[in-house]
Amino acid sequence: MSSRRQFLISTSAAAVLPAAAAMLAVSSKAWASDAPISDAELQRQMLAKLNVELNDSTIASTEAPYLQDIFFSWDLPSIPVAQIVAIVAYSFGDRPAAASGANATSGTGQSQLPQPGPINEEIADAVHQLVQSKPVMVYAQWEVASVLTAKYQMSSANLQSIKPPTVASNGTISYPALDDVAAAIIALQGTAAALGTVAVVTHRDQAKRAIQTSRAHGMNAYAAQGVTLPVDYDAQASQPANRRRDLYLLNDMMNQFATLRANLIAQQYPNG
Repeated sequence: MSSRRQFLISTSAAAVLPAAAAMLAVSSKAWASDAPISDAELQRQMLAKLNVELNDSTIASTEAPYLQDIFFSWDLPSIPVAQIVAIVAYSFGDRPAAASGANATSGTGQSQLPQPGPINEEIADAVHQLVQSKPVMVYAQWEVASVLTAKYQMSSANLQSIKPPTVASNGTISYPALDDVAAAIIALQGTAAALGTVAVVTHRDQAKRAIQTSRAHGMNAYAAQGVTLPVDYDAQASQPANRRRDLYLLNDMMNQFATLRANLIAQQYPNG
């Protein structure tokens, strides 16, 4: 992740966590009941609490919808499988490289690439299930593509492998962001429109941001109806944030806030 991206994430987290803590506290009584409150009631309570905390009704009205979307909205836009023209699969973590170096090249010419790990195998399984129903071209991040090749014998006829991690001479591994993967996929086709309607397959907790990122790059992206996305976590994942759901959700929400913050700044101050 670039230093600029790290800066955006850290500053976004610093800015929103106090307001988030206040917002999370406001609905404790409602959460204690069996029936969750409605979205409208949640927004009303958040607005009221933020207005008190910030003493600024205008800012409260601006910030509350962002908090509601990022913290409380995890539904995915979806389409029937019949409408899918292509599949885009994003990886979710990995495991450290095998000590034997058995996966040293995997067709990339790089040494000591990580192992895909069990979660990426589950993502590949979901992709394979979808391909059985709708045999379309698959654009899969390297970790997922390597499983599709080894386990399901998919080839370049219906699979394009995208953006493996890069390994420096000192063994440091750099992972592409969702933005990088989406851009690489579009570069293969020339335009996002050339992909047609895209089904995004990844870990369930990453799917919202993956679809948003795909759409930000111009893809007509959705989840596929009837396809169950993985929900498990791998305690042996290379990335600590991908080992537990509580840690990953914080990481994902901070990334959503970072993207939102960057987009709002670009809109309001296009010339810097």
